[in-house]
Amino acid sequence: MRQKPAIPIAMLNKWQRVVDLISSVTEVPASLIMKTCAPDHSVLVANRAEDNPYTVGQTFVLNDDLYCQGVLQLGEELVVRNAPNEARWCSNEDLEFGMTFYIGYPLYWPDASVFGTICVLDRRDNDHALACRNLVSEFRGVVETDLSLLIEIDRREEVERELHATLEQLETRVDKRTRQLSEANTALRVLLERVETARVEQNADISRKIDSLIKPQISRLKSKVADDPAASAYLTVLENNLNTITSPVAHQMVDALEPLTPTEAEIAQMIVQGRTTKDIARIMSRGTSTIDFHRNNIRKKLGLGRQPVNLRHYLSSRLQ
Repeated sequence: MRQKPAIPIAMLNKWQRVVDLISSVTEVPASLIMKTCAPDHSVLVANRAEDNPYTVGQTFVLNDDLYCQGVLQLGEELVVRNAPNEARWCSNEDLEFGMTFYIGYPLYWPDASVFGTICVLDRRDNDHALACRNLVSEFRGVVETDLSLLIEIDRREEVERELHATLEQLETRVDKRTRQLSEANTALRVLLERVETARVEQNADISRKIDSLIKPQISRLKSKVADDPAASAYLTVLENNLNTITSPVAHQMVDALEPLTPTEAEIAQMIVQGRTTKDIARIMSRGTSTIDFHRNNIRKKLGLGRQPVNLRHYLSSRLQ
């Protein structure tokens, strides 16, 4: 069996945004993408949250008591609402972290071999996460689509390597086979163009799925929390991030927010929305002095210091 390609950094960064969004929307402390290499089952991507006990690289041995083993055995969604009350799960290793609630889905490579799982965990029975599990399932589709694209790129890169080998042989006979070498170069350019076209089409497909499958749910959530300024504000941030998740702007956003703490990143995105210090303080249930403290830290980390630069204009140029 041909070895599967490694997951590139850019794709891992995209998945990082996915698990961060999942944990934010479902309101759980832990959102994970797990990689299976039997008998090991390891944390590949974990949401960034102080109360998430799981770390990237953390490894579990597959066994019948493990939630994810249950997902892989079922080959479909697994929901566990209160593990200590269920005989199958009362000895689960995740109970060491207090994780009694679990929703998980299997992840597969295009050839139907197991890649791992995508899951959320909580220390309580989380009705909100249950209501949002279709969203988690859709993100599962995003990850599996990326795996399909990765296999296709790997296959095309193999073809490209073969073409390069052919070109090296042709170079020794360039005088006699100039036409063949030219045709091979043309074929290579066409191949690279097709790879780029496939990438653009794939991003467009992901955007269409987000527009049709995720954004309507966000709109419904907005209507349900219209009287809750904090929830509305976070949904707006979520919607803005979804709008850019497949664009080059998303990488700019990640780079711009990377030096900031999660709280500072939230405040920065609200500043871009045009919210005042009082608005942000009310949304986050903090004092205005606390928000001012974070704003000053943001300016320092962005190298603005006491420069007469409008923070909103500066952030907008970096985050939009």
